[in-house]
Amino acid sequence: MPMTIELGVSELAATRFAISPLSETVACLLQVAGLDRNPVNLPWLRWAREELDRAPLDLPRTWPLLVNGRLSWPEFLVPAPRGSGASLENDLEAVRRTPELRVRASLDRVFGAKLPRAAAALADDPRSGLREIADELREAHDRLVAPHWPRMRAVLDADVGFRARQLTAGGAERLFADLHPDLRWCADRVTLAGERWRNRHSVVTRGPGGLVLIPVVLGSPYVLIKKNTSTQTTIRYPARGIGALWATGTRSPGPGTVRLLGRTRATLLTALSSPATTTDLARALGVTPSAVSQHLKVLRDSGLVTRERSGRNVLYLTTPLGERLL
Repeated sequence: MPMTIELGVSELAATRFAISPLSETVACLLQVAGLDRNPVNLPWLRWAREELDRAPLDLPRTWPLLVNGRLSWPEFLVPAPRGSGASLENDLEAVRRTPELRVRASLDRVFGAKLPRAAAALADDPRSGLREIADELREAHDRLVAPHWPRMRAVLDADVGFRARQLTAGGAERLFADLHPDLRWCADRVTLAGERWRNRHSVVTRGPGGLVLIPVVLGSPYVLIKKNTSTQTTIRYPARGIGALWATGTRSPGPGTVRLLGRTRATLLTALSSPATTTDLARALGVTPSAVSQHLKVLRDSGLVTRERSGRNVLYLTTPLGERLL
């Protein structure tokens, strides 16, 4: 029997997508620790190691909770985002507001009756402990996530847009079937199966309301579901386009593409294997935004590039025709 979430019609109707900078922060710390490492993020990991060699991060409150020799970590470190937008401050405020009883219950589930030193200190004084944890997570975000956030956000926004189209085209069954090979929805339940989950059979104690689906860039190649939570139950899954994200600016267009389009447009087309804004492209390629806009218009008119609005930003992405040309 796989991991199962009971999901009736009302909960399915309340299910939503969200982007979480805090989720990316916790995920990147786990990647640095070598836990559930995703090979497509190795370019980022090499950069992160150099950054940490230059100036190590001191996370005495947070690190022992995450890197603990167990299969899980306390759920209050990544609460469900309250809205669809990405706000690190809102996420951290939710961490600080975690009720003391919930903190202690989560620590007991992860560590058992005999808490290690860092967990015991947090259980003794959750209020001050959560404030310190929030401060450490903000520093980790500023050091390891923020330098890449504009490009990461573009990938996450593009993923949410794609999933919304999947839901429109094929309903919940198609949406969940396409999130990850291990995930399915059928007969009022979401199931997580596959080799990794063969010996982890359980029914998830779903939080209030519907699910919150969170795409993640700097995370595990697997789906992660909270079995217990004081907020809405989250499903964190690998976002589409991660591999192309770290290749932007390093992958060279083929000689045939250069002869057909010219080097600048061929380079733009290659870079747009991962979604990006005009400003992102100008910064990455060292040209002016106006020049990028002119070249993008030609590529769009030729059917090689498409665009879609995400909030205040316009994201550009290579079309299937453009990918075939590359």
